[in-house]
Amino acid sequence: MFKPFSAMILAAGYGKRMLSLTRKIPKPLVKVNSIPLLKNSIDFLYKIGCKKIVINTHYKHNLIFEFIQEFSINYNIKISYEKNILDTAGGVKNAMRLFDDENIIVTNGDVFWKKENETDVVNLINNFISKEECRLLLVEKEKAYGLINKVGDFSLNNNLVKRWKVGDRVLYYSGLQMISLNILNNFSLRKFSFNDVWDFQIKKNALYGKLMLSSLYHIGDENGLKAAINSNT
Repeated sequence: MFKPFSAMILAAGYGKRMLSLTRKIPKPLVKVNSIPLLKNSIDFLYKIGCKKIVINTHYKHNLIFEFIQEFSINYNIKISYEKNILDTAGGVKNAMRLFDDENIIVTNGDVFWKKENETDVVNLINNFISKEECRLLLVEKEKAYGLINKVGDFSLNNNLVKRWKVGDRVLYYSGLQMISLNILNNFSLRKFSFNDVWDFQIKKNALYGKLMLSSLYHIGDENGLKAAINSNT
């Protein structure tokens, strides 16, 4: 059963690790087997019950705006343009006025979502409660394609998330989380990262996580792009 939700796709970055492609187009418009990453995210989110999407833009904003105009008649999509880039959490805080819901999904624009990911994301949404404030979708190193860090991002114990330390199982942030927008009001800065939010929550012993069972395809560089392309052949 799908629970209706709203989402934000982070699409303002420069895509510097993929300059051979992103000199001409923003990374969200890079294609995996003819499907732009942004279209993949939009289609994925609406298929599992999304009712509104906000997309923040900065780098090559006009190209994303024009792209959205081509098919947004079928979707409820809003653009949050940032004249000056506000980083991840700052971008979401800047767009809070565009949401009617207190709790939203936030996803990076450089993940190529597949049908096998649907259950993991739907379970995250359906099991989220407001008092948690923030729950991250995490992925094991062995199931993460396009993420090659030898150290992990986080550890997970009884659904509580801490920063990774030597000896912990290597877990990465998948690029998707569910948050209560109210937690962003704890920060007075206009430009700030979700790392600041997560560290704030960890200090309160209040950052939660869910381990995904499916594989993740992250398009951070051209190796990640090749992995995603090959997964569909």
